Amino acid sequence: MSKNVLMVVTSHSHIHEGKTTGIWLSEFAEAYTMFNEQGWDVVVASPLGGKAPVDPASVGEEMDPSFAEAAKRLENTVKLSDLSHERFDAIFLPGGHGAMYDLPTDQKLQSLLRDFYESGKVVAAVCHGPAALVGTVLSDGSPLVAGKRVNAFTDREEAETGLASHLPFLLESRLRELGAIFVAAPNWTAHYEADGNLITGQNPQSTVAVTNAVIEQLQRGGTSS
Repeated sequence: MSKNVLMVVTSHSHIHEGKTTGIWLSEFAEAYTMFNEQGWDVVVASPLGGKAPVDPASVGEEMDPSFAEAAKRLENTVKLSDLSHERFDAIFLPGGHGAMYDLPTDQKLQSLLRDFYESGKVVAAVCHGPAALVGTVLSDGSPLVAGKRVNAFTDREEAETGLASHLPFLLESRLRELGAIFVAAPNWTAHYEADGNLITGQNPQSTVAVTNAVIEQLQRGGTSS
């Protein structure tokens, strides 16, 4: 049965003067390609709509050829404010440092994440994508991540990037502060956690595993529009 997936990417393009950021391309492209191979309908959206920024550090000569095709979907993203959760079966949030800036405070995204989660639909994020979850509060007033097993880019990994001091917060630390049960794996190893319909992965190396978990959950009878 065909599924409908909403992929939400950052619109934020700068960390500090001279240091650009955006989406980590492999995290978007690997997931997009895998959903597309299922024959599923994928809508790509962002807070501002239009062209979404790609972190130049994530683009290189050794990229998988499929990445270039997937990247075309970032040229004209849908504006988040034009969407509702009803038509989709899952929401997927790839990372890149840009996600740390706009996704946690975007009110439309926060309402979408609450609606997806409380409707029993799959909520998935990888690397810095789980930054969107730190601002998500459920209808009962509790943080979405409270008491949930989650995974995301770790503080140790962030220290290796050399960018920690420039970021608005450290993702692992913030998730723990919100009451999440953060389950970390060694740096740069593939790892994800699935707690009910919440699926989160640690780093770029975890994208395929997270995407496979989303596909398996939807094929097992996740919500169908």
